[in-house]
Amino acid sequence: MAKIQIPRGTQDIMPGTVELWHYVEAKARDLCRRYNYHEIRTPLFEHTELFQRGVGETTDIVEKEMYSVTNPRSSDELTLRPEGTAGVVRAYVEHKLYGSPNQPVKLYYLGPMFRHERPQAGRYRQFVQFGVEAIGSSDPAIDAEVIAVAIRLYQELGLTGLSVELNSVGTVEDRANHRTHLLAHLNGVRTQLCGDCQSRIDRNPLRVLDCKNEKCRSLTKDAPSILDYLSEESAAHFEAVQKYLTALNIPFTVNPRLVRGLDYYTLTAFEIKMAEIGAVETLCGGGRYNGLVAELGGEDMPGIGFALSIERLLLALEKQGIQLPITSGIDCYLVIQTPEAKDQAFILLDQLRQAGVSAEMDYLDRKMKAQLKAADRLAARYTAIIGETELANGTVVLKEMATGEQRELAASELVNALAASDKK
Repeated sequence: MAKIQIPRGTQDIMPGTVELWHYVEAKARDLCRRYNYHEIRTPLFEHTELFQRGVGETTDIVEKEMYSVTNPRSSDELTLRPEGTAGVVRAYVEHKLYGSPNQPVKLYYLGPMFRHERPQAGRYRQFVQFGVEAIGSSDPAIDAEVIAVAIRLYQELGLTGLSVELNSVGTVEDRANHRTHLLAHLNGVRTQLCGDCQSRIDRNPLRVLDCKNEKCRSLTKDAPSILDYLSEESAAHFEAVQKYLTALNIPFTVNPRLVRGLDYYTLTAFEIKMAEIGAVETLCGGGRYNGLVAELGGEDMPGIGFALSIERLLLALEKQGIQLPITSGIDCYLVIQTPEAKDQAFILLDQLRQAGVSAEMDYLDRKMKAQLKAADRLAARYTAIIGETELANGTVVLKEMATGEQRELAASELVNALAASDKK
């Protein structure tokens, strides 16, 4: 019978690697604690309409990348979440978080997303996103804070060579003023653009500037910039965001072509990049989505957030040769010299674990030499040996593996001895 293999675009995260994930996730959670962001967990699947309305029907995500099914018992269409913001905003509206006394509402999420993309280094069809959302404030200072959360995470993990690209995509009114001039330029080169860009011209022309096709980028390099059509208020907001980033010593460059790939963005849009990770150089992206809460049925509340891929973050760490301080090994391995000692060892094993000591014993009835090799493979700090003599005397021989030093002590003292050594 043929083996069943893992689906394309997914991965098994195995012991030895998953510890890296634990470390990064713990760092992200601690950063959110310091910035007063609170975790929210939304369903892995939502009604498809949420993403059509929230992300935008003209986006690549909705047009090409979603995993959707029809509920067999109804006509409901459900979609595995391709991104986190729409679900968080849906929950914000559904649970009336706009009425919370703690405003703005500051949330973060950490979990799997699903997109049918072409797999490549750092990009999977099932991937894990960490993201934050701050809903309820138009203050440009919170735009800078959100960007700071992302950049500080990378910095605290040791990454260097990061670049922040910043733009303002304006308000709906700003984009309407810009649209006429942009269309005039795009219609002049329409037939030379790729098929995707030709279809976007009439539906969402600003997204043509987001195309990664080099020919399209060349044809649109002189297109009118949205920055030239910002209202006085929008321009002031963008200037203030830059001022706050400068105050936080976060370097950035203004990129007028940066529009991001989602329809809900307004005003601030940003990406964090690192060229060393290859073709997929964007580590993180985000921006404001004033109007999204209202679009999903809530009060008209402003919001801003970002999302980053944990897979891409780990790839960046690998590319820069950064070793995370992962601890491995166990505290104690119980070595059984005689079958009669197994019952005593099994009881001691449970006592050690209840006392917070990581411990293991042999379950394969191996000889003492093989058990000691197993202790080495597990990087045990100590072995506790129980043979006929020890069993008869109610003792164990405790051996420190690094030095070879050993001593005999009462079995009843083992737990306290190892618990005390674990605290040193």
